[in-house]
Amino acid sequence: MKRIFLALLLTIASLGVAQTPDANQEQMLLTLVKDVQAQQAQMSENQKKIETKLAEISETVRIARIYAGRSQ
Repeated sequence: MKRIFLALLLTIASLGVAQTPDANQEQMLLTLVKDVQAQQAQMSENQKKIETKLAEISETVRIARIYAGRSQ
């Protein structure tokens, strides 16, 4: 995420060098910002899925340990 933010800042900085950015550059910047926002939303969704699966696995392991302890 830091890399994406850094790339976005570098893009903004490079666009800021020109005194009068044209509409095409502004459109590119808006497109990049929207792409970054979409990627961040996807990363957030993926993180939630990962956390859910880890919780399920942890519960399965916990139950397996209980049953393994009873069988001895």
